[in-house]
Amino acid sequence: MNDKFHKLLDRFLPENREELLDAEGAETPRPKFTPQNTKELMEVLRRTPKDILSSRERAIIASAMTFSDRKVKDIMIPLIDVPYVREDDYLGPFMLDKLYQSGLSHFPVIGKNTGKIVGVIHTESLNSLEIKEADKASQYLDPRVYYVREDYTLEQALAALLRANCFFFIVLNKDAQTVGLLTYKELIIAIFGITPEDNFTGDADPYAVAHRA
Repeated sequence: MNDKFHKLLDRFLPENREELLDAEGAETPRPKFTPQNTKELMEVLRRTPKDILSSRERAIIASAMTFSDRKVKDIMIPLIDVPYVREDDYLGPFMLDKLYQSGLSHFPVIGKNTGKIVGVIHTESLNSLEIKEADKASQYLDPRVYYVREDYTLEQALAALLRANCFFFIVLNKDAQTVGLLTYKELIIAIFGITPEDNFTGDADPYAVAHRA
């Protein structure tokens, strides 16, 4: 991809001049457009033929170029769209279906008396065949909760993800109010412009990994 991108820029850089005749018949170099800022370079990408850079490659380049300028609030899941569980909720079929349908892998748990987040439930915990309708969310919650602020840059959020070894953050504003959620998936999309697709499911099996095609 880098070679193709360099060839693309070569079309615009002054070093690759095409000789034209001026009004008096003399040869003169045709001026070439040289991007002067990120906006202009993004325009170059937009006009790039797909035989030079595919849509996927352009998305990756564009995301990498704008990553450091974006904020957590630009990519977070707004609070209104976040499914949550109260610690005294029963994990019956209706509740489990609600959580699975959300497509998320982590869900905040709200305290019974405080109204504050007291932990998270991981989808892996809900896959247990031992769950009964009489089980409450409090039995499966993970009390470890990590936070980022909505005005963090994505670089700060990525550093927090690596520092905390966590894939799920509660997003706060400067008043410590919860305003959304941030998952590693949103960060991956922000970095690469896409989510990598791979249908392989044997990551926990060393033999499957060793012998996959």
